[in-house]
Amino acid sequence: MCEVNDDQIRNHVRNHYQKIALSVVGSNSCCGGANCCSPEGNGQPFAEEISQKMGYSLEELKNIPNGANMGLGCGNPQAIADLKEGETVLDLGSGGGFDCFLASKKVGSNGKVIGVDMTPEMISKARSLAEKNDYRNVEFRLGEIENLPVADGIVDVIISNCVINLSPNKKRVFEEAYRVLKSGGRLAISDIVLTAGLPEEFKSDMQLYSGCVSGASTIEQLYKLMEQAGFKNIIIVSKDESKEFIKEWDSERRLEEYIVSAIIRAEK
Repeated sequence: MCEVNDDQIRNHVRNHYQKIALSVVGSNSCCGGANCCSPEGNGQPFAEEISQKMGYSLEELKNIPNGANMGLGCGNPQAIADLKEGETVLDLGSGGGFDCFLASKKVGSNGKVIGVDMTPEMISKARSLAEKNDYRNVEFRLGEIENLPVADGIVDVIISNCVINLSPNKKRVFEEAYRVLKSGGRLAISDIVLTAGLPEEFKSDMQLYSGCVSGASTIEQLYKLMEQAGFKNIIIVSKDESKEFIKEWDSERRLEEYIVSAIIRAEK
């Protein structure tokens, strides 16, 4: 990152998502290039269009609180999580609570959903939506995914949508994920992976870092980090069809030539 330290990266990412939380839905998905996530946009309908491209059904999108879907992400972790009644779910980088609210209905009143996000404005937004819409089995905690405010061995499933790539310390993220999972617990993640080396000017572009590009790792790098953390039955599959919406993130820089969305699954 060209002499940019981890704290500078976190602060930039936090400030970036603070602006999103305080604005209406932008005219692009947040995972994107320098022009993504501007405060000006056309609101919830456009966010629904983006989310459908990422794999969410119209039924899912209609069954969440208005304002929770900000058009963020790069896939649908719900599709691979296989959530069951009574499970405890942890969402890494929960934002406005979109995936948490979807998970809430699947785990039911006997289950629990915990969302962790490092942006106070996102946490406030998600908590407000949960209260207004009577989501009693969902809670949101302020914290970093490298230092989870979650006890050891209490989580059945960890979900995350295009967030781990934003961390400057992915090794720590997977170690923390392993710590909080129960024995037999599982990961169900959608994230961005590198398919080719990034140009040097991309690597030093902080806007591209907060836009889910510059901090991405290769499949091989992620596999190694997860294996070192203790995970087994690791499956990482790239989704070439995601290049269609990645093209829209920054048409001038042709990001689809360097990154792709992937599904990531593993067990403790």
